[in-house]
Order: sequence, then C-alpha cells, then structure tokens
Amino acid sequence: MNKTNASLELMLKELKLGSFVKNYQDFAAQAGKGNLPYEEFLRTLVAEELAQRIKNKIRRLIAGANFPPLKTLAEFQFEDTPDLNNQSIIQLADCHYIEQARNICFLGQAGVGKSHLAMALGYEACKRKYPTIFISAAKLVNELIEAKKGLILSKVQKKYTHFKLIIIDELGYIPFSKDGAQHLFQFFADCYEKQSIIVTTNLEFSKWTEFLGDPVMTSALLDRFTHHCDIFPINAESY
Repeated sequence: MNKTNASLELMLKELKLGSFVKNYQDFAAQAGKGNLPYEEFLRTLVAEELAQRIKNKIRRLIAGANFPPLKTLAEFQFEDTPDLNNQSIIQLADCHYIEQARNICFLGQAGVGKSHLAMALGYEACKRKYPTIFISAAKLVNELIEAKKGLILSKVQKKYTHFKLIIIDELGYIPFSKDGAQHLFQFFADCYEKQSIIVTTNLEFSKWTEFLGDPVMTSALLDRFTHHCDIFPINAESY
C-alpha cells in the first residue's frame, strides 16, 4: 500500500467510513475501466456505506430487542388457525400501526402461537428500523418494582421511552401485587398514544382483574390499551 492510500484509509477510519475503506480501491478500479465520472464513483461509495450502516443498525436493533429464539411470520402455521385473519396480521408487517401508536393484542390459551406472532411483528419492526423490546409481563413489573426500591424508577421509565414498539409477553399468567399492578397501569398510561404495545395474554379482558386486582384500575388500563388496538383472538389447539 502506498503512502497516499495509507493516509486516505487513516482518514476514512477516523471518519468511521468502514465501507469506504473496504470498497474504494475496487470501486475506483471499476470506475477507471468504465470511465465513470467522479460523481458516480462517489455516489456508488456513499450508497454502499449507507446500505452497510442500515444493515448494522438493523442487526443492533434485533440484538437489543432481547427476543427469545427468533421466529418469523413465514414460519407461522396459519393453516392451523383457520379463524385467525392472517391477511390482517401480514399487513401489520408494514408497521404503519407503529407510526399511528396503535396497539395489538393476541389472545388465546397457551401454545397457540401468540408469542410467535408478537415476536415476528417485532422482527419486522426492527427490519424497518423501529427500536423494539420484547419482555415478559412478570419481568417488566419486577424491573419497575426493583427500580422504585433502588430510587431509579424515573431512569428505567425513561429507558422505555426510547422504544417505538414494546412487546409484553404472557400477561395474565401471574397475578401482581398492588404495587406491581400500579406500576403496570402507569406504564400503559405513559405509552398511551406515544408508543405501540403488543400484548400476548391468555385471559379475556373481562378477567384482567384476576391479575391486576383493582377493577377501577383495570378498567382505566383497558380504556387506554384498547382505544387504538387490533385484537386477535386465537382459537386453536395448543402446539
């Protein structure tokens, strides 16, 4: 490598233009052979750098979403859930509901694919560069309770404001303490019309008092969650 190239690569690395470093010599050779204008050579380099940055961002978003072993819409067996409106779910993959801060609820017994669908939509959101988090309801509530004890509740709450899509899995399986239920209510209230929430639950809305306790608070939480919400009951045999 000559001094000019070495100096150029140092400057490109300093500017964090990794794709430039990787591709500029090959692209320059191709531009020379094709007698391309300097602007076209530069445009090609910039396009490649942008594409690589988008790939890296999507990779980071998927890693940061904390998905369990990832599942996609293509892997979901819609033929086993004939009552489910599969076209409506597939259309949600465009993520317009996130821009509208709409919510989604998958409701059904254990093992019918609720978490699979929620995770698959979360994956589509990451691919479209929406910051996403996947967390069980129990883990979320415990995190909020411990944050309050540690006097860092506002810090934890602020962390969740950075996500455009929040997937709360397995809501209804474990009853919460009074403090836990209050934290969950406040969480939903904070997200209302600002962020999208996907919930998977085994309980009909009329039974949410079983894990939240207070009927008035349950009603207020449901008012916020269901105001802008697509609800998908899944009536199928457990996998």
